[in-house]
Amino acid sequence: MADIDILKDYERFDFADGPWTRPVFRRGSGPAVIIMHEIPGLHPLVVRYADGVAAAGFTVYLPSLFGAPGKPVSNGYALGQMFMNVCIRREFNVWANGKSSPIVDWLRALARQAHADCGGPGVGALGMCFTGGFALAMMTEPSVIAPVLSQPSMPIGKGRERAIDCSAAEMGCVKKRLTEEDLSVLGLAFHGDRFVPPGRFEMLKEELGERFEAWQLKPEDGQPGTGVPSHSVLTIHLANSGPTREAEARTISFFNQRLRPAASAPTA
Repeated sequence: MADIDILKDYERFDFADGPWTRPVFRRGSGPAVIIMHEIPGLHPLVVRYADGVAAAGFTVYLPSLFGAPGKPVSNGYALGQMFMNVCIRREFNVWANGKSSPIVDWLRALARQAHADCGGPGVGALGMCFTGGFALAMMTEPSVIAPVLSQPSMPIGKGRERAIDCSAAEMGCVKKRLTEEDLSVLGLAFHGDRFVPPGRFEMLKEELGERFEAWQLKPEDGQPGTGVPSHSVLTIHLANSGPTREAEARTISFFNQRLRPAASAPTA
């Protein structure tokens, strides 16, 4: 059962663009940050992270792309959502076929709306696991200027270790914007994560150079006792202290760096 109370401090609205309509939960004030949840859905630990971003002075947008908003994580729930999204739903692309997921068009439209609503120099976008690469592909939308890839896990399968769910044209746009607009991309992952093969970050470092900032954590840095190997940097495996908390803090400082004019950025 979904615990929708976890989202009680958020305003819900339905956002439509093209063939898709999805609920979006909004909270806070200041520049916009779109946080895209991992499998199985918009679970309480994603909301916990978003609460921290809102508290840091941003307007958080939480689109619910699949699953039941607020429902806690369980093995059965996660497996069911993985099957649904990998095998059935056409708005998601999990295989290495040289393109991003169709739902990214909807996310770009949401970014445009969020920027119009909140103003500022642009919008932040953070994807997790299944949605990790979405933040990169969203950069073809000019308002997206602060992309964060947390444990980007798509595409899946052997032979896809050096790929990410972003087309060649999208990657070309990313590289052009990084240089011309003096932007950067932040990536987070645990070493040894079987869903994020080392070749993926190696490829991003080669393609984006010094514009790609990689935070690669040791497996033992993750929260122990979860029953699954370290994977979800900002949610399930966010420990009470140590390197994962430093990575979490870096995401917020990254948003501050990119989304606030220097004169209005909060002082430490």
